Amino acid sequence: MSKKDIAGTDRIKLLLVDDEAGYVNVLSNRMAKRNIDVTKSLSGTEGIQALRKQDFDVAVLDLKMEDINGIEVLKIFKKMDPDMPVIMLTGHGSEQAAKEGIECGAFDYLMKPCELEDLIKKIREAVSPGR
Repeated sequence: MSKKDIAGTDRIKLLLVDDEAGYVNVLSNRMAKRNIDVTKSLSGTEGIQALRKQDFDVAVLDLKMEDINGIEVLKIFKKMDPDMPVIMLTGHGSEQAAKEGIECGAFDYLMKPCELEDLIKKIREAVSPGR
């Protein structure tokens, strides 16, 4: 059961997995103002543990992390929750890896740094019924 905001609309439950703490904190604060409940994970391992504890509507996953490669985390997420859309974030020069993510089941990918509104739009697209 999802939480309702003051206006009575469903809030999106997002799992944000990225090892850049500053980026994660800024992004989650800005998303909270846009009707999105963010669970922050600062490593692939943390992201996997978070998904074990609760269900999410969508995940945003960084491709390059210190502990586990984003593609490996994506594969694990897809085994744990095949229906959860996963949006990959990738730095410049990693477009081929992002395409590999699509082949492994990612919903889509965005290049970092991306505009917040582009990411929000992609998140809403990923969780929209009948996508």
